[in-house]
Formats: sequence, C-alpha cells, structure tokens
Amino acid sequence: MARQKGIIKLKGTIGDITFYKTKDGHLAREKGGIDAKRIATDPAFQRTRENGSEFGRAGKAGKVLRTALRLLLLNASDGRMVSRLTQTMVKVIQADSTSERGLRNVIDGETELLLGFEFNIRGKLGTSLFAPFTGTIDRVAGTLDIEIPSFIPSNMIAAPSGTTHFKVISGGAEVDFQEETSIVETSETAILPWDTTATAVINLSNAVTANSTHPLFLALGIEFFQEVNGQMYSLKNGTYNPLSIVKVDSGV
Repeated sequence: MARQKGIIKLKGTIGDITFYKTKDGHLAREKGGIDAKRIATDPAFQRTRENGSEFGRAGKAGKVLRTALRLLLLNASDGRMVSRLTQTMVKVIQADSTSERGLRNVIDGETELLLGFEFNIRGKLGTSLFAPFTGTIDRVAGTLDIEIPSFIPSNMIAAPSGTTHFKVISGGAEVDFQEETSIVETSETAILPWDTTATAVINLSNAVTANSTHPLFLALGIEFFQEVNGQMYSLKNGTYNPLSIVKVDSGV
C-alpha cells in the first residue's frame, strides 16, 4: 500500500495498480489475491471453503431473524447490527456438534446463544430498563409473553435526554431457518408518560403456531418519545431505542 502524492488523485485500476480513497487519504496498491477458481477447487483451501460456506449460512440465518423482527427493528437498531448478528450466528453454527465441518447449521447449533442479543448498541435494554420483567415461552400453547410488575418510569427507565413519554414493545417469532420463513406477532403498550406515576402491570402476549418444532424467540424493547405541542415524536428518530432477545426456545 502506497500513499498518492501530487495534485491529481486517481481512482480505479491502471494495469496492476488500484487507486482508491480512504479516511487516511488517497492510496494505491498492487492488485493481488488468490484466483477464485483455485479457492473453489484446490484441496489446500478446503478449510477456506468450509468456513465460507458456514459464514454464508450464518448471514442468511441472520437475515431471516431480522426479517421476522422487522417491525420492531424499524426504530431500534444500529449501523453495525447486521454484522454483529452474523457474528453471533457464526457462533451458533459452530456449536453444532453433529454435522461435519462446512455443513454445520443453525438448527443443529445452539440458538440459545442469541439470548441477550442487543439490536441497538447505542441504547441497550440492559442499561435502559431496570424494572424486573418475566419472559415466558409456552411452546404447547404457542404463546410468548412478557410481564412487568407496576413500576415508576423515571426511577426504573434510564431515558435519553428530552424524553417525555415511552412505550414498551415486544415480539414473538417462530423461525424456520431451513425454509427461511417465520410467523411473528408483536404487541405494545400505549404511549405512557415518563414521570413519577406508577404504571399498571404490563402484560404483552404474542401468539405463534401451537406445538411448533421451530426455534422461538421473544424480544423486548422500549421506544422513547418527546411531546411537542400535543404531538408525539420518536425521540431522535429512535437512535436510543433498545431491543433485545430476552427468551429463546430452540425447538425439538
């Protein structure tokens, strides 16, 4: 890698030299790398192919879960959430102790490793909600429930500056990673004032297929609002809204 000097800065490829711009300035490097055909066929790259296959599988699994929780993620995710989720899915796949390397998958892995995954590192549920809650998955009935006893919002929710109101959201997802499909239901409270008035007991229930054999995921989050002239606005476009997976049942 070399740094470009001079008045005229180049971008693109000339011969075997590639010119490009980074945050460190205009750079140049010689084209290199291993031929793709060799990677695909050479026995020396068997491990590379296996790792690539499992990484691709992890990426697809992450997309399936993101799609399932899309309605909740619209206002609660960070710019690196996709890559972080893929990394976690790689760990799930690597926990598969029955399949051969390169063929390991999410179903035979440990989806429980997704428990506690924070979709928004700028506003984590673990550092936002201090009220005790109970998450319950009833596979037979097909229900994924959240119960939060009465609490005082200003004491038990660490809200970002400017918050006047909030609501609690949840979602239950039944995910078929093989067919890349899901069944999802979401629920939420009304928009509540962030003050010293105790809330009522919060019960949020989400229904999926009864007796499902697929992995089940229960997510819990908070959305923050600011009231201006009687209208509710998502605070800072949801930048600090937390959403986390609080319960996982891997299936049978």
